[in-house]
Amino acid sequence: MQFRRSQSRRSHREGLTLIEVMIVLFILVILSTIGVVAVQGTLNQARKREAAIFVNSMKTPLDTYLLDHGNYPPTEQGLDALLNPMNADPYVDKNAIKADPWGMPYQYIFPGRQNGPSGYDLWSLGPDMAPDTGDEIGNW
Repeated sequence: MQFRRSQSRRSHREGLTLIEVMIVLFILVILSTIGVVAVQGTLNQARKREAAIFVNSMKTPLDTYLLDHGNYPPTEQGLDALLNPMNADPYVDKNAIKADPWGMPYQYIFPGRQNGPSGYDLWSLGPDMAPDTGDEIGNW
């Protein structure tokens, strides 16, 4: 008789209860959220590094332009002056100047506010894509 009781109990318990399913889903949501947050942080750091690399890589072409013309490109021309110099080969490849990692154009002024009247300022607006918020990535 005991054999029948244990067998009948097992037949009633062959699936998961709603509570067990909800607990498993809750755990999966928490693990997914932790993974997404970790990936977002890594992506943001990579974008910041990419912007810093671009800003630093423009130093040589801009300094070469300075040697050839006596001044850095004016603000109105910006980095486009490196692509279309008068009577000279371009200072950079046409694909070298593109939007920053957040899809915004790089900012350029000469004379610079951060680097003084004899220098230029080149920067990305950063992750928030807004000026003067402290997260800009520049040559200063």
